[in-house]
Amino acid sequence: MAKKKKFNLKQFIKKLSKIILKIFLLFFFLSVLFVLLLKWLNPITSSIMIQRKIEAVVTFKERQMIAYQWFSYDDISKEMALAVVAAEDQNFPNHFGFDFNQIEKAIEQHELGRRLRGASTITQQVAKNLFLWEGRSFVRKGFEAYFTVLIELLWSKERILEVYLNIVELGDMIFGVGAASQIYFKKLPSRLTRSQAALLTATIPNPIRFSAKRPSGYVLRRQNWILGQMSSLGGTDYLKNL
Repeated sequence: MAKKKKFNLKQFIKKLSKIILKIFLLFFFLSVLFVLLLKWLNPITSSIMIQRKIEAVVTFKERQMIAYQWFSYDDISKEMALAVVAAEDQNFPNHFGFDFNQIEKAIEQHELGRRLRGASTITQQVAKNLFLWEGRSFVRKGFEAYFTVLIELLWSKERILEVYLNIVELGDMIFGVGAASQIYFKKLPSRLTRSQAALLTATIPNPIRFSAKRPSGYVLRRQNWILGQMSSLGGTDYLKNL
């Protein structure tokens, strides 16, 4: 009768470590390759679009088609580029993916009893919307930080802003400035005015609840604030050296 093989814990841990290392190296290689390819290739979809599509199917929404059309950075109004920077990430041209001053301010305000506000940069939002799932877990934040660093290392600032403008959620199943400008204003994104750019940007905090077609008082106030910030940054010249 054959003897039962004794379980060897050390050997098991060694094998498990090798498997984990292989998985890690494979993920690292594929993620770097994928981000590098997207330096030149325009994404046909994004993680957030896929999530919205699944939600639409599950909830039997009448409108299940996603509105998404890619436009190059040169074919989008520079007023729109400035508006999102003014509203979402004013230090975008200067930081390396993380704005630690804004993170510190958000923490200080939270300690004073205020609601914890987001301090995500445009690069972080691209990382989340393009590759990850929604949520506030430490695991997702860790992946977000990883992809943020990769994007900043491998893409130019102009490319980061171009991708952001094309995948940002701007309404119910509406993604990107190209689709939004044609749906809301019946014009190409290159023809957006400063006021229209600020209005679209004002809906970004909650594009399902807020509408550029029927703007609430809050959206209009936020639009005016964004217009003021755009002026204080010095206009579109602020982005000329990206």
